[in-house]
Amino acid sequence: MLRALSSEIRECYRHAEECKRRAESSVDPSTRTDFLEMERRWLFLAHSYEFTERLTDFSRPARRPAHK
Repeated sequence: MLRALSSEIRECYRHAEECKRRAESSVDPSTRTDFLEMERRWLFLAHSYEFTERLTDFSRPARRPAHK
């Protein structure tokens, strides 16, 4: 089932998209490289948040107290 992205993940993707757009519009190769590197880092952070959310969702049932 697809779940809505958390606000942190959405924000990371928004920043990554902005960096990509700026890289594509940049004429300076060094600036383009910098923006592409920033895009990569924002995507890495988004993936880290996604992994953490999946891990939390996976481990949540194990943390429930057992019924006596």
